[in-house]
Amino acid sequence: MADLYSTLGVARGADEAAIKKAYRKLAKELHPDRNRDNPAAAERFSKVTAAYDILTDKDKRARYDRGELDEDGNPRMPFGYGGGGARPGAGPGGGNYQRVDPSDFDLGGADAADLSELFEGLFGGARGNRGGAGQGAGGFGGFGRRAPPPPKGADVAYRYEVSFAEAALLTPQRVTLRSGKTLDIKLPKGVEDGTRIRLTGQGETGPGGKGDAIVTIAIKPHGFYVRDGDNIRLDLPVSLDEAVLGGKVKVPTVDGPVMLAIPAGSSSGKVLRLKGRGFTGKSGTRGDQLVTLQIEVPADDAALNAFLESWPGKGKGNPRASLGV
Repeated sequence: MADLYSTLGVARGADEAAIKKAYRKLAKELHPDRNRDNPAAAERFSKVTAAYDILTDKDKRARYDRGELDEDGNPRMPFGYGGGGARPGAGPGGGNYQRVDPSDFDLGGADAADLSELFEGLFGGARGNRGGAGQGAGGFGGFGRRAPPPPKGADVAYRYEVSFAEAALLTPQRVTLRSGKTLDIKLPKGVEDGTRIRLTGQGETGPGGKGDAIVTIAIKPHGFYVRDGDNIRLDLPVSLDEAVLGGKVKVPTVDGPVMLAIPAGSSSGKVLRLKGRGFTGKSGTRGDQLVTLQIEVPADDAALNAFLESWPGKGKGNPRASLGV
């Protein structure tokens, strides 16, 4: 059997960083998921993983360097021990089975991703080859249970600003990812500031596949529209004659300008409704645009002042009566 250092392609005196670097490179090349039709690669992957396990364990490496452990991690028998009997750790018929102690593995810390690859090699690398020679109970290295799947890559978060009108109209957006890839995404019905959109498989690459991209929508404030649930509110300035005499005026909406009829005798604060000019709700139905009239009175208009001074209704009635004053 090849020397463990030769298996990983490192010198006998290599430090832990060099061993990890060599293992990562070989594991990437030989991983069973990338070599489904190459049993030899899968076998070599297991040997590389076993070598990594021993050489990154300080106690096991020291014992191996002293000749106390063989390349499978089993104790070497002193010369003449036991004659032709089976060695400790030997399977039925004298076959050699590697003994694995779960306590040897620390799944926390910075090397968690490396160790997940290690478990994949020891316990998951036999997928598609169950029942072959040297397999333990259930085909998972003797543990009798399935190893956890290797972790996916990290999710990548994005913040994407959308204009008020585009959010209301659910206008498709073009997003450029960190990788440089450009995607067209659809805004969901009922989109709000802070809505998150998940783009599957557009995150970082990991042993178990790619993570996702998480796009958080930020709706930009508008200069004169205000969102109220699925409705849009707008304060609309109107002249005194438009309020008193009534008429049609042009009103902005997120869909473009429309004509709105102002009833004669309208007061400031009167709310008029434009149906279906709001945000698209989760049900797919659009809200309305609520238009609040704001009467603008001209300053220093001599003719208007003279008219009001002689107006018969001057001083009659109390428009604040409802306020109790």
